Parts: sequence; C-alpha cells; structure tokens
Amino acid sequence: MARPRTPIGTFGAIEFTNMPNGTVRARVRFRDHDGQVRRVEASDSTRKLAEHRLKEKLANRRGPARGIGELSPDSSFGRLVDVWLGDLDLEGKLAPSTRALYERNMRQLVLPAFEHFSLREITVSRVDQFIKTLATTKSYSTAKQARTVLSLALGLAVRYEAIAKNPVRDTVRLRKPPTNAMALTVEQVEAIRSAVRSWRRASGLAGPKPDGQLEQIIEVMLGTSARIGEVLAIRKGDVDVTVTPATVRICGTIVSPKGKPTHRQQHPKSQKSTRTVSVPSFAAEVLRQRLVLIAGVEPEHLVFFSRNHTPLTTNNVRRRLRAVLDEAGIRGVTPHSFRRTVATVIDRAGGADLAAEMLGHTSSEITKQHYIEPDEKVNPVTAEILEALAPKGLGDDVG
Repeated sequence: MARPRTPIGTFGAIEFTNMPNGTVRARVRFRDHDGQVRRVEASDSTRKLAEHRLKEKLANRRGPARGIGELSPDSSFGRLVDVWLGDLDLEGKLAPSTRALYERNMRQLVLPAFEHFSLREITVSRVDQFIKTLATTKSYSTAKQARTVLSLALGLAVRYEAIAKNPVRDTVRLRKPPTNAMALTVEQVEAIRSAVRSWRRASGLAGPKPDGQLEQIIEVMLGTSARIGEVLAIRKGDVDVTVTPATVRICGTIVSPKGKPTHRQQHPKSQKSTRTVSVPSFAAEVLRQRLVLIAGVEPEHLVFFSRNHTPLTTNNVRRRLRAVLDEAGIRGVTPHSFRRTVATVIDRAGGADLAAEMLGHTSSEITKQHYIEPDEKVNPVTAEILEALAPKGLGDDVG
C-alpha cells in the first residue's frame, strides 16, 4: 500500500547542526510547489535565528506565494486592480451602475493607499489601519465600501495564488454607529409640497417656469414607496387608472452609466423588487394628468420625461429638489426620505411585513433596520392588562 504524500508546502522536523565556524545550521525536508521533496537549509549565529531564517526561506518557496498567470506576490497593487476590473467585465454579472461604483471606490478610496505596495506587502495590519483610518476621517459607509472592493480584489489575488490568504478577512469588524431612520411628519410633507409648488412661480423671474414634474414626482414617490429611479422609469403601460384603486407596476429604473447615455434599465434595483402596487387617490390623480399628456404615444413611453422626451436623470431631480428645499430653509430631505416615510406610515397601520412588501424588500428586517422610524410609544392596552396587578380592597380600612 502506497504511503500518502504530504501536502505541497509542508515540511517535517527541523534538524539543527553546530557548524565548525560557530554557526548553527537548520535543515528540513520540504515538499516543493512541483511536488518534489527537497532539503532546504539556513544558517545563523544561534539555533533560534537559524530556525527563523529557514522558515523565511520556506515561506518564499510555498506554492501559493509563486502566483499563476498575470499575478505574482511581486505584482503591484495597481496591476491587481487592472486584472480585477477586467475580471469583473469578463464575468459580466454586475449591473453597469454597480460596476462603475466599484471602480470609482477602488480608484478614489483604495488605490491611493496601496498603489506603491506589492501584493506580498499588503498585510493584515496595513489593511486594518487603512480601514480604521477611513472610518474615522471619512465615515462608516465610506470605510465599508472601501473594504468591500479591497476584499474582492485581494480575493482574486488568492485565486491567482499570488497571496496565501485574503488579509481583509482578519481585520477588525467595522462597527456601524447607531442611527435611526427618520420619517417625515405630515406637517413636513405639507411644507415640502408648498415649497415645491411655489418655487420660481413669481412673476418677473427670468427663464422658463418649472414644468410641474417635480411636485408630481414627489406625489408618486409618496404613493408608491418607489425609489427615485424607479419612479422616473414608470411607463405609460405600467399604469392602470381604470381600476380602483389605481395600480402601478414597478419594473425598471433609470441609470446613467459612465460614458453612456441615461436610459431605462429593464428591472429595478434588484430583480426581486419588481412589484405592482395600489396607489392612493392623490398619486392616482397625478398619474391621470401625466397620462393625458402622453395619450397618443406608445405604452413604452415614460410617464416623466425631459422636454426632448428623453429620460430624466436621478441626479438632476435630486439637484432640483435640493435647490428648492434649500431656498425654503428645509434641510436633510432627500428622495429617500419619502420612501422612509411610506415605510413608517404603513408599519404603524399594517405592520413591518406589509411595509417590506410595499417597498419590494425580501425581508422585513431590512425595512425595520433602515426605513421604519422607531416608535417609542408602547401600545396603551398594556395599562388595561396591568390592572390585574391592582391592590385588592384598596381603601377598605380607611376611616
């Protein structure tokens, strides 16, 4: 029966020999990257130093440290980034917007910190300090995004056998600072509506008057819970105002890939976000008004569009909303604020599961954690229940 062979990169017991010149030689049998067993030795002034030198030699001989193909331990981090981005394109699994985000985060956040290092020099300690510094000087979110792309790229280096393990995996876990989702009150929503309706409507102002789409978009966001890109991607054929209540199918989003024209993507943020929602009367009325404007066009035509009938960009809508609210002195409101408001209102009336269904989430935990404003008020039924603990015969002995 053949003896099982030791795995590549392993070695047996170290033999030490005192040499005539006063040094100590450390020697070991080592199974090399090609499967052959060889003797490797190193010498130094003491047994401990000789062992250390020997292990350094062995570490440099291990198979995973040799690399294959385009990457090796001596490849620069910049080279890894190029190979990684090419690999992302080869797989083709990412949405163009996600692919662009990954590259931007890598080039702006990560590459400046590691571009002068070889792959063998990117240690757990260096990565850990980089992520901690980014979380302190920038934000938790920025550090998390940087950590994600760095881990993906170094994971590719592991698969290319340029490094033995991914150093990101052994870094200290980022602790997200406590935050609460903030929903808008009814009064705040009314203030926003008023500000948008009155913006640049006064006589004597230069330039064209607003076309009214911004206030209509807000009503549809409030009536559907949809993200801004999903609202801008609603087509004529996605709306049904012949039923009561009216319905809207959320099945796409507007994207603006780098170097490419803005266009409608055929699915929302995720494939599972596709849904048909019933909308309240105020949103249905807005949609009826928009349908009148495009009565003679094909079902694929967008409900909201530019003067040239091209898609509106999410950045332009955000910029316009910010300008309106800044002028009105309203701070901290973004398109996502309306989505959180919808989630909170539905949760209070129908629970987190219904809110998650409305928002297109696969789990109500996501909705509760990021979208529903915490409710500090405990159900008052507890007062009735606790009456069972009232003292018996209170006041019977008085007088």
